[in-house]
Amino acid sequence: MTTRMFTSPLFLGFDHLEQMLERASKTASDGYPPYNIEQISPVGLRITLAVAGFTMDDLQITQEDNQLVIRGRQTDDSHGRIFIHRGIAARQFQRAFVLAEGIDVKGAWIDSGLLHIDLARPQPEPKVKTIPITRPNNGVSVHATPTVRSTVVRDGNDEA
Repeated sequence: MTTRMFTSPLFLGFDHLEQMLERASKTASDGYPPYNIEQISPVGLRITLAVAGFTMDDLQITQEDNQLVIRGRQTDDSHGRIFIHRGIAARQFQRAFVLAEGIDVKGAWIDSGLLHIDLARPQPEPKVKTIPITRPNNGVSVHATPTVRSTVVRDGNDEA
């Protein structure tokens, strides 16, 4: 069931934002792997995921439209090993983050079991646009549909 957030007629063109919020709420339910998001500069963000036991070959990072998707799949290395306790997760995962327009993925690296992904959020230039108010041409609105008068001839009399 979808709940509409922007029901006011004053919010125009926010359909895409509602879809992104709905998508984010669906992907936030799983807590694995744990992650941090930190601001590293006025325009920089860093996502850090705990991926102990994963190698670079086990991980895949893609940007699909406005969504950053991190997938992990480990190969089964337990052949010939007998575990008395296995507490280190060796399961596959998919973690998705919804990115705002203009967010740029700068790079990713692994260090001590942590996957770091750097993002840049450029500050937009403030835009001010003046919309000119014009006079209609010859007293007729620019967007008005012209009316057509037809003349019907009956018994030699013109009627409008």
